[in-house]
Amino acid sequence: MCHECDLLVALPPLAVGQKADCPRCGHTLVRRHANPAERTLALVLATLVALGLSVAFPFIGFELSGIGNRIELTDSAATLMGLHQPLMALCVLLTVIILPAVYLCSLGWLCAGALLRRPLPRSHQIARTLRHVTPWMMADVFVIGTLVSLIKVIGMADIELGLSFWTFCAFALLLLLTTQSVDRDWLWFFLDRQSMAPPEAKPGHTASSQGLCGCPTCGMINRLPDDGGKARCGRCDERLHPWHGVNNQATLALLAASVIMYLPANLYPIMITTSLGSSSPSTILGGVLLFVQHGDWPIAFIIFTASVVVPVSKILALLWLCRVVSREQHQLDRLRRIRLYRMTEFVGRWSMVDVFVVAILVALIRNGNLMSIEPGPAALAFAAVVVLTMLAAMLFDQRSIWAGTDTGQDNNDNAKESEYV
Repeated sequence: MCHECDLLVALPPLAVGQKADCPRCGHTLVRRHANPAERTLALVLATLVALGLSVAFPFIGFELSGIGNRIELTDSAATLMGLHQPLMALCVLLTVIILPAVYLCSLGWLCAGALLRRPLPRSHQIARTLRHVTPWMMADVFVIGTLVSLIKVIGMADIELGLSFWTFCAFALLLLLTTQSVDRDWLWFFLDRQSMAPPEAKPGHTASSQGLCGCPTCGMINRLPDDGGKARCGRCDERLHPWHGVNNQATLALLAASVIMYLPANLYPIMITTSLGSSSPSTILGGVLLFVQHGDWPIAFIIFTASVVVPVSKILALLWLCRVVSREQHQLDRLRRIRLYRMTEFVGRWSMVDVFVVAILVALIRNGNLMSIEPGPAALAFAAVVVLTMLAAMLFDQRSIWAGTDTGQDNNDNAKESEYV
């Protein structure tokens, strides 16, 4: 079943390297890899080694007139904790180290069971965590934040890149490859070989029109209880979310909260720089203008895009989608709107660049009244904006875009029953 448009699709056997796309919305349903267990386990082990090296060795350092500092990867969170910013420290530590480590260990446990040809204990519960952890892993965003921080410092001091910096870049790349290598359909079939759908399910029609609901975690099609009570997946025990019509109140509430938090995130300083005993607060837009004055146009563009354009665009896009989903829509309008949603969901996490820049600079530049940087009140507010908008996008029901279409016959007049590449 396509979890974006609720269409039931019958999939034929796929060869290695092939994928199946939804014929209505184009969402990739399944992608086959050669030797999925061996391939994924090899990537998991390589990624864990890279993470271990990243934590064990110096990350970056700087020196100015004989005075400098050198930090490790975990120092960004430790320094924030010492400055009484526990929420900021927890946010950095979770997204950069803890959640990726949990994801990799969980995936390695599942792959080890696949190689032994028997699921290891707690495999079902562990497999359920993968989908919930994946969106919050931001090692790649942290790399961009580190590069922006280095460009900000390199104009006034000598920069030293430690071994941890290079291994962390490798870790971010390997983590991306690992997440893309997971074949969820194959993994859950190994854990539980139940039939994917009831025998009476009709491909080409929506699941909701047949009293069915697909599990967002394992993909199994479940028949909903007749009493209308809360339904759970029969394979992984994940809570199901049946379609009961357009209902985006949760998304609107989170968007309202993000708008409220966005005001202090821009009005208050995001970091406070102390140089020779004189303190200078800097807002998000103030930092962008400072880069422009120094001629660093590419960095100014990155910060402005991540801190202003992306959050505002995401809020406006989700508000617009919540408003128009209940209107009559043509097929092309539906396709444009689902593409807008996918883009909105993808770019939202990259707004964390500014938060990571603050975390790195605060840990790196700690020389008392001579030169130091502290986080401002806007840093936590902006991190809250990123988290709230990500949650708003996750809770938006993409099926509402396709409300009112029961079959896939009107989706693409020249489309086939399904598309395989």
